[in-house]
Amino acid sequence: MLASHDLMALGAAACWAAGSIFSVSPSRHLGAFAFTRWRMFMVALMLWAVTLLAGSWRSLPVNAWGLLAVSGLIGIFVGDTALFAAMNRLGPRRSGVLFATHAVFSAALGFWLLGERMSAQAAWGGVLTLAGVMMAILLGREKEDEHAWEADRGSIGAGVALGLLAALCQALGSLIVKPAMGADVDPIAASGVRVSVACCAHFCLLLAGFPAARAQQAATLRVLAQTALSGFIAMGVGMTLILLALKDGDVGMVAILSSVSPVLLLPLLWLRLGRSPAIAAWLGATLTVVGTALILSR
Repeated sequence: MLASHDLMALGAAACWAAGSIFSVSPSRHLGAFAFTRWRMFMVALMLWAVTLLAGSWRSLPVNAWGLLAVSGLIGIFVGDTALFAAMNRLGPRRSGVLFATHAVFSAALGFWLLGERMSAQAAWGGVLTLAGVMMAILLGREKEDEHAWEADRGSIGAGVALGLLAALCQALGSLIVKPAMGADVDPIAASGVRVSVACCAHFCLLLAGFPAARAQQAATLRVLAQTALSGFIAMGVGMTLILLALKDGDVGMVAILSSVSPVLLLPLLWLRLGRSPAIAAWLGATLTVVGTALILSR
């Protein structure tokens, strides 16, 4: 029988994959900092509207606010900004493989700091899942593929470093927030706190005159609509599902299941770009499915 937190983690992966498709154009139009700031501002409004209407903000204990704030600063303010900076340089597919390494960081941190353990079957499933993700993304590009989303923009080394930083921040953010996710804590309210803190940090950078915080180009209605849709799917829904999964699931296992996002991205990229990924990408996707099945049947 499938555990609900496993399904929540897979649901978050699907949301992140879909959200990334809507993020590429507005992120490159506005720049990583301005895009993330607009995205967080819109998502914060959505989350707090739901929270205030439901009155679920009362579910947050006083001692949870600090953990949620720190988690938001690390996992969202630093992590999301680094991720979109990497995407702007490497494109969604290659930045996806770098971000998927958050599963490795999370499993290691969960084992080290929380004493989390996996069964042998789950461990092998995790290895197959991560191997499949890496194969699908690293070998998923045909040599003749010259689409703008696959082109290098700026330093590749900087893009790789930013992608790994985003993965580490995601892992640390999940580790920090887990103790705050008690049985009665509403994940939408918790997401609202995390996003709001990260959003405030972005506005502080802008008001302080940090050059990179300024938009590269003026926002248009189309860009703002894409940003709002991306935020709603990936942060509003996806991040809430992750917090729900962390209530009962181990940090490492939730991270492994949510790391299949880049594989789920492959058919979406096929639809968007009008070309099938390489055969190696589909082989990697098959490995990921097998690994995920092993984890879910543990």
